[in-house]
Amino acid sequence: MNLGVRIALVCLGVAFVAVLVAGIVSVRLVLSTSQQVSREFLRSQADVVSGSVSNNRTSQLLEGQGIAIVRISPAGEVTGSDRAAVRAAREVHVERVVGGPPVSGVSGRLNVEARASGAGGFALVQETETSNTYRKLIRNVLFALGIGLAVACLAGLALGNRLARPLRRVASVAHSMSAGRRDLRVPVVGTVELAEVATSVNSLADALQRSESRQRDFLLSVSHELRTPLTAVTGFAESLADGVVTGSQVAPVGGVILDEARRLDRLVTDLLDLARLGADDFRLDMAAVALEPVVRSAAEVWHARCNARGVTFSLSVTESPMVWADARRLRQVIDGLMENALRVTPPGSPVVLALSSVLEVRDGGPGLAPDDYPVAFDRGVLHARYQESRPVGTGVGLALVHGLVTRMGGTITAGPAPEGGAAFTVTFPQPSDATQQLQQLL
Repeated sequence: MNLGVRIALVCLGVAFVAVLVAGIVSVRLVLSTSQQVSREFLRSQADVVSGSVSNNRTSQLLEGQGIAIVRISPAGEVTGSDRAAVRAAREVHVERVVGGPPVSGVSGRLNVEARASGAGGFALVQETETSNTYRKLIRNVLFALGIGLAVACLAGLALGNRLARPLRRVASVAHSMSAGRRDLRVPVVGTVELAEVATSVNSLADALQRSESRQRDFLLSVSHELRTPLTAVTGFAESLADGVVTGSQVAPVGGVILDEARRLDRLVTDLLDLARLGADDFRLDMAAVALEPVVRSAAEVWHARCNARGVTFSLSVTESPMVWADARRLRQVIDGLMENALRVTPPGSPVVLALSSVLEVRDGGPGLAPDDYPVAFDRGVLHARYQESRPVGTGVGLALVHGLVTRMGGTITAGPAPEGGAAFTVTFPQPSDATQQLQQLL
């Protein structure tokens, strides 16, 4: 059932209930008014003919108007030719009129007005004319109901089509987007709600376009990174296979092949870890971890690697915080940041691993442009921007580090370093904070 039909049905229901309630109220009001008018008319007639009710002409005039005359003797006996009128008069106790005030009453659909006359009295009895009025009212109510339902149906269909038209446009653009189109946008027109829907779809299209563009750039950069070592491995392997390389040259060529194979393995490992970060079964052994021993253990390795490259390494520890993290992944985060810093730092410049209430890795390399710090952790962005001007990695290292830190509940930010390069600051939750969060979730 489409939107137009639903709105039409709702309008029909509202119109039906409104006309029905109005009809019921109107019928009751009109019938009550009719009865009141009939009683007032009969009362005025009784007052007018109270002195001439015994006149035959008066009696004929009253009977011509559908008014029955009931006689009341001085003893209170009620008589008349119309049995229904006599019965109604007795039920109202018209005999009280003898020697008393006028008597008015209703018996069923009969109005009764009694007056004293001579030694006795009389009563006028008339049926309330409501049957014809009732039928006319019902016909009018049904007619109004039909008109109201017809108008409501037309209005509902028109309103539904008017509201559904922009939604159909949105659906059409969404279907085109699912088929691969990214150049379509929805006109932001109509009511506030429809404009919000159109704006949301357009924002989604922009986000998809940006995301797919980044994915294409990322795939291109990864392809380039894969092709370079593969070319080297293939070329040197062919040289070995063809016998071009022999004797003492075999060992250096084997070393080159081994280095390139390890580079390929590192790239594939990073890609697999990055892909697994989005999976629900990505394993994290979270526990309370003393951060200082992990940092000092990493510092021993990276001190040697920095010295081999001619880079000045320094370790600064001012606090020894306990954090809630996975110790193995925590070391992977430090190694990823240190490898990134060492790659871009020229010989003679510093690389600093600092631990206070937060973990910092700073370098004296060329740093980043101010606009690049917010996107430093997006896959392949820095790789695509700087691959022609400085040494770059696989394009996924910082994205992997960011994913690991985020999955462990921490935060990581990038900014300029006092040493002249870039600084990466990592904050992990404290064990008490993590316990409170876990209790809130449970």
